[in-house]
Amino acid sequence: MRPFRSRLTLIMLLLVGISVLAAGLTMAKVFRDSHISSLEEYMAREINLLEDMLELPAAPAEGENLPLVFENEAKRLAALTDSRVTFVAKDGRVLGDSQSKPGLMDNHLNREEIRDARPGVPGHAVRYSETLGRDMLYVAAPIVSSGGFEGYVRLSMSLAIVEEGLQRGWVIMGTALAILFLIAALISYRIARGLTRPIEHIMETANRISKLDYDARVGSMGRDEIGQLGASIDNMADSLQTQMHTIRDNESLLQNVLDNMTGGIIMIDENEKIGLVNRQAERMLGVRADRIVGRSYTELKRFYDLTKFIREGLQHKARTHDELSLFVPEEKLIALDGVPMTIQDDSYHGMLFLFQDVSDIRRLERMRSEFVANVSHELKTPVAAVQGFAETLLAGGVKDEETARSFLKIIYDEGDRLNRLIGDILDLSKIESRRIQLDYAPVHMLTLFQSVSKVLEGAAEQKRIEIRLDVPEELFIEADEDRLRQIFINLVGNGVSYTPEGGRIIIKADEFMDEEYESERIRFSVSDNGIGIPKKDLPRIFERFYRVDKARSRSSGGTGLGLSIVKHLVELHRGTISVESEVGSGSTFMVELPVLQENP
Repeated sequence: MRPFRSRLTLIMLLLVGISVLAAGLTMAKVFRDSHISSLEEYMAREINLLEDMLELPAAPAEGENLPLVFENEAKRLAALTDSRVTFVAKDGRVLGDSQSKPGLMDNHLNREEIRDARPGVPGHAVRYSETLGRDMLYVAAPIVSSGGFEGYVRLSMSLAIVEEGLQRGWVIMGTALAILFLIAALISYRIARGLTRPIEHIMETANRISKLDYDARVGSMGRDEIGQLGASIDNMADSLQTQMHTIRDNESLLQNVLDNMTGGIIMIDENEKIGLVNRQAERMLGVRADRIVGRSYTELKRFYDLTKFIREGLQHKARTHDELSLFVPEEKLIALDGVPMTIQDDSYHGMLFLFQDVSDIRRLERMRSEFVANVSHELKTPVAAVQGFAETLLAGGVKDEETARSFLKIIYDEGDRLNRLIGDILDLSKIESRRIQLDYAPVHMLTLFQSVSKVLEGAAEQKRIEIRLDVPEELFIEADEDRLRQIFINLVGNGVSYTPEGGRIIIKADEFMDEEYESERIRFSVSDNGIGIPKKDLPRIFERFYRVDKARSRSSGGTGLGLSIVKHLVELHRGTISVESEVGSGSTFMVELPVLQENP
């Protein structure tokens, strides 16, 4: 803005300088013309006075000697008038001159002042005198002397006096004009500054706004055009600030939506460049958005099926759907949807690809199918046994009372097994759907384990299995006592079932402070020295109907749902369950539960 102020000041100074110079030249011309006009009038009056005083003789004929009277009279009059006096005959001959010899002077008939002179109207002219070598003012008038002379009297005066006066005037006027110019320059600078300062402020504010400083304002600047411009800038800044706040809020909302979506999103623009990757897509694909955004989608080349799907979507520019298996690093089943992006004019702007990890959904669907198949199988086995033995008895094929009694015992056992299976299925269904309500209360753990041992005492004594308790007398826990008893009856019952005769089962409880949960917790362990569980089966033993040894499990009367029920009940108590086992050495189930339950 400084150069603009300098240019404006310079232009104003030039205008002032030109105006001052023009005024000076005009004043100088007026001064010179006025002075010369005054001299002409003065010299004309002197000629009129001289005409009354002169008594000159008539002019001699051409070729005759000029009488000295003309020359002498010219000199006398020159002394009186302080000017050069010249007498000129009617034919233009110079008869006398106060400064030069008449015989050496040219004929003056065609001189401007002589030619223009008429009775009552003197002639005048300003020209350079070759005789005297300077500018002269000539005034001539026709006269008729009482002595008989009839011709012209010419007075001339050097303009040196006028030039000296003009020079003095120039000095005075130049000084005045210089002072005026300085004053004008100062005023011009102040005016330019007054004009440019608000414009500079407006430009500075506009630059700050252009650099995203939307709090910048011009402020009040009066009611003139510049003030109105400043008010317009402020209104624009207010509007921009409001719009930017709205845009930022929308961007923040959109970013939160993208970041918290359960599905992944990848946007590919019309140039086949990756424009957007949300956090879930980063996690699903094991990539970083800052490394692939702005680059070609082929950067995902390690996922061949995915890049192929994207390429087909970009080619067809239509909705697409597929399910792909990706390894990142473990296998995941991903449902993919491609959607073309268009705006109001239906112009194409790329494709949006939606990722949904359906591994758990498909696994649950598979588990549901397996569950239905297992339930059907488990129900079919006892029903078939009951039906088969019942048909044999009804047909009268068994005559022996002892055999008939054994058949009835089998029917009863299978019915009991069927009843327990249905009960376990119903329990598991309620637990998984969270339709059961836990009734929390303080539970004395030693008493609870004593009651568990009492329930299983008969089965343990048949196999001479010792159940040993290592539980502190003072240990209490907040839990649903019935469900807690169900947990440990299942765990201890499994130990009894899969431990050979003469074995042992140890129930132990230890209290500790868990840093992760920042609360007191209790670790319960149920250890046996039974047949153990193979390592390959350990990850699946809590699944429904999963049996390590199906034949042995069925012979033991198990339904295959016990550990699944235990796992869900432990989780309802905000606890965890794990297992350690070695084939031939036994197994240890560990249950960790909080001492106090938090309010839901």
